[in-house]
Amino acid sequence: MSTEGGTKAILFAGGANLGIAIIKFVAFLASGSSSMLAESVHSLADTGNQALLLLGGRKAKKEADAAHPFGYGRERFVYAFVVSIILFSIGGVFSVYEGIQKIGHPHALENPVWPIVVLVGAIVLEGISFRTAIGESNHTRGRQSWAEFIRHAKAPELPVVLLEDFAALVGLVLAFLGVGLTIITGDGVWDGIATLCIGVLLVLVAIVLGVETKSLLVGEGASPADTEAIRAAINAHAEVEALIHMKTLYLGPDELLVAAKIAFSAKKKLADVAAAIDAVEAAIRAAVPIARVIYLEPDVYLPGKGKTPTEAIIIRAAD
Repeated sequence: MSTEGGTKAILFAGGANLGIAIIKFVAFLASGSSSMLAESVHSLADTGNQALLLLGGRKAKKEADAAHPFGYGRERFVYAFVVSIILFSIGGVFSVYEGIQKIGHPHALENPVWPIVVLVGAIVLEGISFRTAIGESNHTRGRQSWAEFIRHAKAPELPVVLLEDFAALVGLVLAFLGVGLTIITGDGVWDGIATLCIGVLLVLVAIVLGVETKSLLVGEGASPADTEAIRAAINAHAEVEALIHMKTLYLGPDELLVAAKIAFSAKKKLADVAAAIDAVEAAIRAAVPIARVIYLEPDVYLPGKGKTPTEAIIIRAAD
C-alpha cells in the first residue's frame, strides 16, 4: 500500500470528522435530537481514530533496536486494533445506550430545521471524504473486490478509513430518516430508533475491524501470489537443488520476513554456496520488493534420510 496515500486519506477524513462533530453537537444543543448526539460522538470518536492511525504510522518508522530487533512496523497493526475498540466502546455502545433511552423516554425535537441542515451538509462532507478514501484505495486494490481488499490488506489504514467513512455515511442517512420521521409524526421514538440503528451499525463495523486487525497482530504470512513468486525466485537459481521448506511473516505492512531451508549439492564449496545464497536473496527482493528480511539456510536434501514428508515441501529447480 502507498503510505502517502493512506496518510492523505487519514488527514482528509480527520479534518472532515472534526468539523462535522462540532456542527453536529451544535445541532444537538439546538434541537435535543438523540441521533444528533450519537452522530456527534461518532464523528468525535472517528477524529480520535484518525489521530491514532497517524500516531501508529509515526511510531512504526522508528529504527530497530536491541529490544525490537525487527523494528516497530507492527505498531500500525496495534493502533488499528485500538481504533476498532474505540469505535466499539465509544461510538457503538454509547449510541445503543442513547437509542434505548430515547425509545423509552421520547420527546419532540426543538428547532428541527437545525438537524436537517447539519445532516445534509455532513452527508456532503462525508461523501467527499469517502470518495477520497476510495480513490486512494484503488491505487493498491487492483482487481480485488472491496470485501477482498478489506480482508487481505496488510496495511490497515485505508480499510479502517473506508469502513469508518462508510459507517458514517450510512449513519447520517439513518439519522436523517429518524429526524425526518420525528418531524413528520411528532413522535420522538423514531429518533431513538435511528440512534439505536446507528449504534448497531458501529458495533458491527468495529467487530469486522477488530477481527481483521487481530489477524495481523497474531501474524500473517505472504499472500499466495507473493509466496509463489518467492518460491519461483529460489528455484530458478541453477545451484538450488530443492526448496526444503519456507516460512514468511509480515513484520509490518511494508516489510516481509522470509526464512527458508534450501538444498545444495553436497559437493559444492562453501564459497560457492555463499555466493549462490546472495544471488537467491537478490532474486527474492527483485520478485517481491517488500521481502526485506531474508534468512536462507543451506542444507543437503537426502530423500528418506532425516527429512520427513511433513517437514519438506519439495519444489525442484528446473534442469
